[in-house]
Formats: sequence, C-alpha cells, structure tokens
Amino acid sequence: MEDLVDIVIEDDRWDGFGLSAAVNRAARAVLAQLQLDPALFQIVVMGCDDARIAGLNGDFRDKPQPTNVLSWPSEERGAEYVGEAPALPEPGLPDDPAPLGDIAIAYETCVREAAEQDKSLDDHVTHLLIHGILHLFGYDHIEDEDAELMENTERQILAGLGIADPYAGGYGQHG
Repeated sequence: MEDLVDIVIEDDRWDGFGLSAAVNRAARAVLAQLQLDPALFQIVVMGCDDARIAGLNGDFRDKPQPTNVLSWPSEERGAEYVGEAPALPEPGLPDDPAPLGDIAIAYETCVREAAEQDKSLDDHVTHLLIHGILHLFGYDHIEDEDAELMENTERQILAGLGIADPYAGGYGQHG
C-alpha cells in the first residue's frame, strides 16, 4: 500500500517546518470530511520557494508572481451547478491509488502571510493545504456560492483539527 501523499521538497526550509506531517494531517482531514478512504487516493505536494512558484504561476495562470499555493487536479472535476458540492472521484485500489493531482506551496509567501495575518505558520500552512486539496476535488471560489461552500468546508475541516476560522479576520486564502 502506498502513502496518501508523495512529498517533493525543493526548498529545505520545508523539511525544517515539517511539511510532510502537515500535508498528511491536512490530506487525511479532507478525505475524512468527504468520507473517502485515504488508502485509495494519491496526492503529490511540492514544497518550494517563491521563485519556483512564481514561474509555475506564470506558466499556468499567466500571473508571473509568487502565490501561496497552486493546485493541478489530475482531471477536471467540478460541480454541475453553482453552489453544489462536486461529485467525488472514483477511488483506486490499495496497491494502485487514484491520483487526485499535484499541489505546490511556497515557503516565503506562507511565512509572510502568517506574520501579516498574526497566525501561526502551522495553522496557515494547514489551511492552505486543505484549500489546495479541495481544489483537487473540484471545489473553487470563482462564483460567490461556490466560494461560500468551499470556505464553509474548510472551516469544518479546520475546526476538526482545532484550528480557528481563517476567514474571521477577513483574510483571503489564495493569490
């Protein structure tokens, strides 16, 4: 059986932070919320720096500046109707888990945002990872109704982990 998350560290500061533990905690919390077996899914997360994520943001979103987290679902997922939860993906097998997609998270941006928002780095990174993982499942925040659903789902998952509502201070989540 493979692990739920495959971690790629491009910036050693993420090792010092404990990215692997944070990613596994966030991923398991999301899958528990969605009532999915973590043994049947696979996520890849890359811990990088601002320069690397700025390049990715430019390549994939035509926004060549750093952002906190980026997600690339393994396939297009989304709800049929605005404000509706996306359909859940088909699970894989324990020895061949279904790929959900890839996430990149940038160290400097996370540290800066946590300080600006007076949040612990661990809580902020956990929130961003949950946010990114929900994107892999087809959640988005383009339409107001979809943003409300995604944010409420994040709040529920975070509350289960003992983390305060990240939106209470009026802060956004994704650059």
